[in-house]
Amino acid sequence: MKATVTTEILVAGAGPAGLTAGLYASRSGYEAVILEKSFTGGQMALTSDVENYPGFPEPVSGMALAQSMEKQATRFGCRVVNVEATGISSDPAGFLVTSTQDSFTARAVIICTGVKPRQLGAPGEQELIGRGVSYCAVCDGPLFKGREVAVVGGGDSALDEALYLSRMAARVHVIHRRDEFRGCKMALERLRRRENVVFHLSTIVTAVNGKNRLESLELSPARGAVSSTLPVSGLFVYIGSSPNTAWCSGFVKLDDTGSIVTDDRLRTNVPGVFAAGDVRNTRLRQIATSVGDGALAAMMADEYLVAKG
Repeated sequence: MKATVTTEILVAGAGPAGLTAGLYASRSGYEAVILEKSFTGGQMALTSDVENYPGFPEPVSGMALAQSMEKQATRFGCRVVNVEATGISSDPAGFLVTSTQDSFTARAVIICTGVKPRQLGAPGEQELIGRGVSYCAVCDGPLFKGREVAVVGGGDSALDEALYLSRMAARVHVIHRRDEFRGCKMALERLRRRENVVFHLSTIVTAVNGKNRLESLELSPARGAVSSTLPVSGLFVYIGSSPNTAWCSGFVKLDDTGSIVTDDRLRTNVPGVFAAGDVRNTRLRQIATSVGDGALAAMMADEYLVAKG
């Protein structure tokens, strides 16, 4: 039987923005609950080595960083509940957030549900997810030790995870539809020094082949019609992401990409509802910016509740 849980500030999502919002809210004396459908840390927890988060002179694993953030938030009384937010509406208490289990009422809500990986949309991709096709090198990379794999993408995530995979795979093929990369130059230089990394620029994946498991990729020039077949055992896709906003799309305003629209104080169009991190319409999606968002959103929620009385 589902119950209704009452709290003061509810945070949806336990990525770096959500964990920081929970920390700041609970440390300010509020009863705070964070809802998380899977594991704390979000995309951060799936990153092998984090090198650009201030305070760590040496790389730190995303999972370790996520666990530290969670411990810090719960130390001040914030609770993390493993359920998925499924809807939000107005309520006499403020807001009602439904989930896959209980419902939650809160006086203020901070949405930090982040993003999900974007798929290629190539024939065969969907059918082979979990059977050679992956969106998380940290999760699945060790399964391909000594084998040949491909990484699709040209940004920071693609370059970082290709580096990670090059430590264990026999060969890593980096496939990018443009003729140059937009990711970190330092990561690119490191990747170019790896003898087991092969670059395929101005190239697109047109098909993902295999019966029970991934066997090969069909590649085509971005400009041209001559295709080729690349035998690989693993495909790791890093071509961007889409915001996780379907559950709140009818309640808060979204832009044409599905991201939540906020002002400079992270307020949505609904008073008392704030958004932080990758889920909002932001120019930069990094752990550092998400942490800053989480802190500001919690302080703005405090300001809102104090004014409301």
